[in-house]
Amino acid sequence: MNGYIEILLRSVSFILFLFLITKLVGKKQISQLTFFEYVSGITIGSIAGEVVTGLEKNYLQGTLAVLIFGLVTFLSDYFSLKSKKFRDIMEDSGTVIIKDGKLLEENLKKEKYTIDNVLSLLREKNVFKLADVEFAVLEPQGKLSVLLKKENRPLTPKDLQMKMPSEKEPYTIIMDGKILDDALRWSGKSRGWLYTELEKMNATLDNVFLGQVDSYGELTLDLYDDKIQVPQPQQRPLLLASLKKTQADLEIFSLSTECEKTKAMYKKNAEVLQEQIDKLTPYLNG
Repeated sequence: MNGYIEILLRSVSFILFLFLITKLVGKKQISQLTFFEYVSGITIGSIAGEVVTGLEKNYLQGTLAVLIFGLVTFLSDYFSLKSKKFRDIMEDSGTVIIKDGKLLEENLKKEKYTIDNVLSLLREKNVFKLADVEFAVLEPQGKLSVLLKKENRPLTPKDLQMKMPSEKEPYTIIMDGKILDDALRWSGKSRGWLYTELEKMNATLDNVFLGQVDSYGELTLDLYDDKIQVPQPQQRPLLLASLKKTQADLEIFSLSTECEKTKAMYKKNAEVLQEQIDKLTPYLNG
């Protein structure tokens, strides 16, 4: 029974110890592994498993071994930041495998990649034709970075010379039916505003799984009850419709009056309003 208790204590202590080592090494250890970090991670895990279950082994020696490997990994990352040559040795560099739309067979052989491997990586990027690719680099972490040929790239508002509003990250102000007051304050809203918006949407706070305020100050909800349809925010489309109606009314007034001075006034204001509508349309189009 004492052996089981010792395993329990060793397991808990090593979980905490490995957590601290991982925090020391950094997020990179669990996201983008270099060859050295991959080997180091496996070794640290093996040592930890041996120390936890190998009761006849020296506990402090195992701890020291894990600490040494964690420290070496930390120093490796530190010197990688300071020296590009050291970084190239430890982390390797990207390998170009497609250039000017053509596969570079020698580089594929060097990286021990087959055509099937490359096609699989391309499909992960939603690219199904090799001929669509202008340039591709196999990154040190095994991921493929792809540049499509210009004619195959998706159109952007910039290509169409369209002005688009800038957007910020939404604020999550309701989670699991509870109001997050800090996020609500950062969004520039109050509880009174929130309760008013919930009433407009016929939603109750305890039925809201997630509530967010976007950069336009509009509230969107996800309810626990998926059968209930939450109305989408309509403030911006309604404002745009009102502006268009006002502009159209000014046009009608300019045509219906016989006074040249009044006609010119209505027409001028209709043109000014139309200019503002053109500027605001990207922001108010929902």
